[in-house]
Amino acid sequence: MSPTRYFCHEHPDVLILETRVHEARPGAVLLEQSPFHPGGGGQLPDRGLLRWNGGEVRVTGVEIDGDRHWHLLADPVEIAGAVEVAVDPGFRSLMAQLHTDTYILNALVFHHFQGALVTGAQLNQDGTARMDFDLPAADNDRLRALEPEINDVIRQDLPVRYAYVTEVEALGERGLVRNRSVAPPPAADGTIRVVEIVGLDRQACGGTHLAATGGSQAVRILKIDNKGRHNRRIKIGLAGVPASGLQAGPKPTSV
Repeated sequence: MSPTRYFCHEHPDVLILETRVHEARPGAVLLEQSPFHPGGGGQLPDRGLLRWNGGEVRVTGVEIDGDRHWHLLADPVEIAGAVEVAVDPGFRSLMAQLHTDTYILNALVFHHFQGALVTGAQLNQDGTARMDFDLPAADNDRLRALEPEINDVIRQDLPVRYAYVTEVEALGERGLVRNRSVAPPPAADGTIRVVEIVGLDRQACGGTHLAATGGSQAVRILKIDNKGRHNRRIKIGLAGVPASGLQAGPKPTSV
């Protein structure tokens, strides 16, 4: 069952929720309500636990089937009735940090490079992320020079706010939709979620973010690659996350 708006957007601090199984098959459940972010737009879905009277099982991902969000389970159990679902707080924090940091990178590139648009993005479980931009003539040294600006925004601890606008408003405001090929899908009520880092930028975005930029670790620009005639790929990493310190999991769906 797909809500009008994701529960995690309306209640980002609620990571444990009591709900009921709406439908089940071996190894997957469709819940009446869920705190899990389903992933998308380069972000990995939340992970966590599902508990019921018979035990508990890991939730390893979310499979989107039309407007139905199947929570995928680590074991082929088939569950009914009341359950408790709990989001892994460490993994949610990692995704929120990376999504906030790529938002900052996106804002700085847009403002410094004449409104350059995003052509792809991917957040990774090892504490790294990449963004691809339509930047055919950019100087890579100028792009690397954005690193201290990103970290300055983090140090300023700017608040992050959310609003919903109509699709017409989102598409009509220059720079609100930053991806060259796709836009964040509207909610069931036809609105599009807009994320604002106060004093920096506004963008349409459906991902999870920090409450303020200061919740992120410092960021490094790890690599810049040319990807075809137009695309420039910028890879960033959280300074304090060792690549070996995170568990393996599903590969992200990149855009």
